[in-house]
Amino acid sequence: MGDDDRRHGSGSYEPGDTSMRVGMESLRERGLEPEELRERLIDAIGAEFSTYYYYTNLRMHLAGHEDYKEITEDARLEDRAHFELVAPRVYELGGSLPNDIGDFMSRASCPHAELPVAMGGDAPDDLEQLDAESVLEVLLEAERCAIRTWSEICDMTQGKDPRTYDMASRILQEEIEHEAWFVELLSMERDGEINPAGHFVRGEPGDAPYSTNRRINDSA
Repeated sequence: MGDDDRRHGSGSYEPGDTSMRVGMESLRERGLEPEELRERLIDAIGAEFSTYYYYTNLRMHLAGHEDYKEITEDARLEDRAHFELVAPRVYELGGSLPNDIGDFMSRASCPHAELPVAMGGDAPDDLEQLDAESVLEVLLEAERCAIRTWSEICDMTQGKDPRTYDMASRILQEEIEHEAWFVELLSMERDGEINPAGHFVRGEPGDAPYSTNRRINDSA
């Protein structure tokens, strides 16, 4: 068989053309607009990065609840792993992250997971209301928004973009776990109800068993 006869040996681009990407064109051929996907991914990882920051603050206000702090730390570091996992995909799709972090945060697909009580100034307002229950409620709603975000990406890419779908489905598995963790903790803290999450301690903080770049590379 000659090289010209090999089925995938050539396409519509000139050899060496760096202005086009077959990886993007293949998505169009499958009915997915890569530019639209790219913008959705920027919004999604903006939320992951935002959550990483705000969970840092929420975690610090769980003093006296060391078990809650440890679980929040796992979720915090795994959300950072989600950002780092998907950021390269934005560039593969011909895009880039916003240069200004304020612009990046304004695009986040979820509300910022802020402390439930304003802490500005020398005399924070309503500090007595800043208890574990109020912090857990914020954590739970943040995870639920993340589930909605990555479910949308999965639906958008299933059967069309196996690379992005694989990333999104890995992240979704961890976000669903995070929701279950905080349902369990909030149920007991607020209502005295038992709703086991089947949670086991990660091998190390922020282990991210499904979504780290390292594990994807290890599995290659």
